[in-house]
Amino acid sequence: MTLSLPLYKKLNVLFRVEPGCLGPNGIEHIEAFCKFAKKDIANLDSGYIRWVITPRYDKSLPEMEYKVRNKILTQERASKYLAMLDKSLDEFEEHLQERLAELIDQFLGR
Repeated sequence: MTLSLPLYKKLNVLFRVEPGCLGPNGIEHIEAFCKFAKKDIANLDSGYIRWVITPRYDKSLPEMEYKVRNKILTQERASKYLAMLDKSLDEFEEHLQERLAELIDQFLGR
């Protein structure tokens, strides 16, 4: 059975991608990469996650941000939310990082 929550109950995951991860000219390609990544990741855990992939131009902002009903969750609360779904925050973040690394390679034609 696939879990499917109503939109207002889904965990909104905002992932900010550093332009530098695309190489020295990453700033020129980051917008296109974020659109490319969003298309691929949109269906990942889509029953309970709503994804936002965006450039990280401001390094004072966190790389990842979690929200439910437009309220920002701490790491601890995001972990509890995922635990209710029998998911681990650490494994969730690790899986996302691995998938983004694969997408970077695809995007750069490696």
